[in-house]
Order: sequence, then C-alpha cells, then structure tokens
Amino acid sequence: MPDTLPFFLNFLHPLLMWALLALSGYALFLGIKAKKTRTADAEQRKELIKGKFGQRHFQIGSIVLAVTVLGSFGGMAVTYLNNGKLFVSPHLLVGIGMVCLIAVAASLSPLILKGNLVARKAHVGLNMTLMTLFLWQAVTGMQIVNKIWTDR
Repeated sequence: MPDTLPFFLNFLHPLLMWALLALSGYALFLGIKAKKTRTADAEQRKELIKGKFGQRHFQIGSIVLAVTVLGSFGGMAVTYLNNGKLFVSPHLLVGIGMVCLIAVAASLSPLILKGNLVARKAHVGLNMTLMTLFLWQAVTGMQIVNKIWTDR
C-alpha cells in the first residue's frame, strides 16, 4: 500500500507537532504569568491583571488540547494509510500516552477554577511531564522524518 497518499502528507504531522510544541511553550509561559498574577502583591496584581494571562492560558490550552488529539490521530492515520499498519514503537506509545496526559490535565480545569490546589498542582505536574515527553518526541520524530526522507 505504499505511495497511496501524496508524499508531502508524511510531513504534515511533524510540521504540525513542531508548531504545537511552540504553542505549548507559549501556554506554559501564560500559565507562569497567571500564577504570578495570583501570587503578586496588590499593586503588582493590579498591573498583571491587565494581561489576562489566566484567560489566555485557558484559551491557548484548549487549542493545544484539540490540536494534540487531532494531530496525533492524524499522524497515525497517515502512517496506516501509507503502510497498511502502525509501527508499534516508543514514539507511537509515548504519543498515545501524551494524548491521555493532556486529556487528564485539561479535565482538571473546572476544579482549578474552583480554587482546588491539589488539582492545580496535578495539572502543572501532568503538563510538565507532557512537555518533557514532547521534547523527546521531537527528537524521535525527526529520526522518523529522516528515515522517510532517505527511504523515498
């Protein structure tokens, strides 16, 4: 079943994931600024509130969740359509695990909005684990891209 899709589709997932990694970094930045806003003294808080960091973190986080799920399954779909199978590898298994982690981290949002500190700390821990895995995925993903490019 090789060559059933245009060759460029092999690179759509990696390009999307690199953009997603950058967007995730921005969400992290906004989350840090939101925490600074919550913990600042009254005078600093007055100035930081203008940045709407918490609201922007929530909005960007929602986009990150959607693109992670769609991009991950899209990558698996292209692999399956091109090869008639998925290659069970650490890259695939970690990617599936990452989709689960981000879903759980996002599901904590209602509790966080109610002020639940345990949910907030779990959200941060899950997302820091996610970012660490994402950086590793970037390396293994580029190895896969290189193999696709050289085997063509």
